Amino acid sequence: MLANLFSNFWVIIVVLILLPMAVKITREYERGVIFRLGRFVGIKGPGLFLIIPFIDKMVKLDLRVVTLDVPAQEVITKDNIPVTVDAVLYFKISDPQKATIEVENYMMATSQNSQTSLRGVVGASSLDELLAEREKINQKLHEIIDRATDPWGIKVTAVEVKHVEIPENMQRAIAKQAEAERMRRAKVILAEGEYQAATKLKEAGEILGADPITLRYLETLSEAAKEPNTTILFPAEMLGLLKKIKGSE
Repeated sequence: MLANLFSNFWVIIVVLILLPMAVKITREYERGVIFRLGRFVGIKGPGLFLIIPFIDKMVKLDLRVVTLDVPAQEVITKDNIPVTVDAVLYFKISDPQKATIEVENYMMATSQNSQTSLRGVVGASSLDELLAEREKINQKLHEIIDRATDPWGIKVTAVEVKHVEIPENMQRAIAKQAEAERMRRAKVILAEGEYQAATKLKEAGEILGADPITLRYLETLSEAAKEPNTTILFPAEMLGLLKKIKGSE
């Protein structure tokens, strides 16, 4: 009787020791990859399930989206301008089996791949593309990184370039270029205005039958009228012409 009690006691002790090792619980966003004597046998979860202690081994994986900062990379653009670029990568595990078996450390592998891809894409782009076509650069990075990580069971959801730093001398050059572009546009607008004014003046002269001297006087008058606080004296012979212009309106 005593021997049976002692035996049952040890059975209970063994069960109490092994039970916590056999019972596993994973959350809704987690999965357990089960290996039995080193061989893959399946994926368990979410919820409560049992494994065989000392025979089964579980690797728990988080399926939520991971935010990974891509460190700043120093790159020479296609037009030979040195820039420093960093980015942020969003990805998640789409296949727990591949993420465990196909790659030793999926976080490290994804990080390294994103860095090399960032250098490659930026190096193949010009500075203007990098500054003005950010969405296009992001899309290209997304496709390249996602294609490389797909065999590892990793799905890239988004990639975004955060900062683009260029040398100070290049910043000054870009500012001068922008200023020159603004001046060019102003001169074009001014030239178009002068052309329209000259065309209207010529049409008025043709309508009124004015001689070249009178037409030149009208043109000079038009130029003088642009100046502020200008007093214009009309000769007597011009009054009739002005009355004629007024009457033709």
